[in-house]
Parts: sequence; structure tokens; C-alpha cells
Amino acid sequence: MRIVNLAENTAGDSGCGAEHGLSFYIETGTHKVLMDTGASALFLENAEKLGIDLSKVDTVVISHGHYDHGGGISAFSAINPKAVIYLQEGAFDAFYSQHDPDEEPHYIGLEQGLRDLPQLKRIRGSFRIDDTLELFSDIGSSRPSPEGNRDLKRRTSSGDVEDDFRHEQCLVVTDSGRHILFSGCAHHGILNILERYRELYGRDPDAVISGFHMMKHGAYTEEETQQIIDTALALRKCRTVFYTGHCTGLPAYEAMHRIMGSQLRYVHSGDVIPDDALVYAPSAADANAEKRCFTAPGHTQSRSPKGRSSYMKWHRFFAWSAVFCFIMTMITGYKRK
Repeated sequence: MRIVNLAENTAGDSGCGAEHGLSFYIETGTHKVLMDTGASALFLENAEKLGIDLSKVDTVVISHGHYDHGGGISAFSAINPKAVIYLQEGAFDAFYSQHDPDEEPHYIGLEQGLRDLPQLKRIRGSFRIDDTLELFSDIGSSRPSPEGNRDLKRRTSSGDVEDDFRHEQCLVVTDSGRHILFSGCAHHGILNILERYRELYGRDPDAVISGFHMMKHGAYTEEETQQIIDTALALRKCRTVFYTGHCTGLPAYEAMHRIMGSQLRYVHSGDVIPDDALVYAPSAADANAEKRCFTAPGHTQSRSPKGRSSYMKWHRFFAWSAVFCFIMTMITGYKRK
């Protein structure tokens, strides 16, 4: 299997351009697949630099209806009008972003003129393309979803409502006995996506390639920081290697990497994911994960999981000691009176 990043927020060593968007080229023994098309035609330029002929792609999957994942559909269809483009029903709804309540929401959806593109195939829910390619949605919400979702809206006739991301879908590629899970931004939350995957397949995937939608322009709140830490701790329990980028954001990635080690890797624009790196093989350093630091994104103060647990035990001991001393002082003082 060959997996190449064609567009991502940061430039790698290949000389490829970068943009706020995401696109992957996936080549298996039976398919040439495009997972998302980035925000513009940049992915085409990068593919040409890397010697990848996108006119031979047979399958395109659009993870959800945002411009940074489907902005290149028009440019792709101009060079390849035959590949089937799979997206969820509702991917062409009117999506908006509003980070500041004092500002007007701005449109972040797909180009509406593409609705009737002949090669589009709109699906509802999960869909099996063949033995090696499957799509799933219907993702639950038992675990927290990214805080950044609160700024993302869907426009309706009665006003803007918070997006429920029914238009989000994931791709599972089966190759040589390995299961590779692709998601665009994991707007449902990567832990909810993994729970849905386990419901369908009864196991963890060998590799996950996805943004985690943890990027933030300002400082992280305590709740956001804790969610990043909790997510990393949960992912560390999987026998899975994770590749991320785009909407995860470098500060969140660095905080998670301190906990997950080589189990979590960043993919830059133009990077190739080696075929032999699609199965997690714990390193000696990863075996000492309990000693890894808990560090808030953008901060330097840290505490290991073991150290934090010990700290909390002593904190509770002294707190209850203080309560006991206070009660005894009140009792003895009362007796003196």
C-alpha cells in the first residue's frame, strides 16, 4: 500500500506547498483512491511534483462537507471525470463558522454549483464499495466531541444551528490483512469514531490517519487541555498507530505526543507513510509511557501520570488531616469552655 499526503497545513521536506486543507492519495493492489481534495487545486500541483497521476484515480471519498476537504473537487473533475466521488447526503448543506459572536458567520461549505456533478454518488449512512473499501457514518456520542465544533453551524430556514455532522463519513481500507481507518477531521471525536469502528469490525484498526480537530488560535481552557490529555491516554491503550495533522494543531499534537510517543506521528504536506509503518510496534521508550509528562498545549510545566497520582494522594491526605485537626480543636475548645 502507498499512502501520500497531497495537502496539509504544514510543508514537509518534499518541496510541496501547504494550505489549510487535507488530501491523501492511497494506492492499493486494486484501487487508486483520493481521500479529500484539500481547499484548492494545490493537491494537483503537489501530486505532479511527486509523480502521481491523479487521472488514474478510480475512487474519491469526501470526508465531510467543508471547503478545506472538498474545495478541490472542481479541479479534480476537470482532469478526471470518471472517478466516483462518494459523499454523504447533506454534504452540500450550508455550513458556516463563527468563532466570535460579534462577527458575521462565514461560509465554509462546498461549492454549490457542483451539486449536479455526474460523477458524484451521494449515500446515506454506511456503504460498502467492495471487499477492500468501506465507508461508515452513524457515529455515536458517548465520548466528548471536539470543543471547536461549537463554532460550526448549519444554516436552516429557521436560523443557524450547531452542526451535528451527519455529513461526516470515514473510510476503511483493507490491504494485506491490515485495516487502515481514514477520517478527515474526526468532528464526532476520534474516540467516538473508534467505538463505532469496533462495533462494526470487533477490533482496533491497525492504523488511523485523521485530524483530531483540536486546533485553537487562542489559549486552551483547562477543560480543553484535559480533553486533549484524556484523548491521548485513551488512544494509548489501542494497539494502533496514529497519523495526524491539519486540524489537530501543533500544540495539541506535541502535548499528545509526550504521552503517546511513537504511537502518534505527524504527517506534513508531501510526506509518504511507509507501508511497513502501518502497524504499531511499541518502542522501548513507549514501554515507559507512565513516566511521560502531562503538559498543557503551549505550557512548560508538567507532571508524569504516576507523579500526578502520587501528588493527589498526598494532597487528599493533608486535606483530611487539616479537617481532622480543625474538628479536634473545636471539640477541645468547647470542652474548655
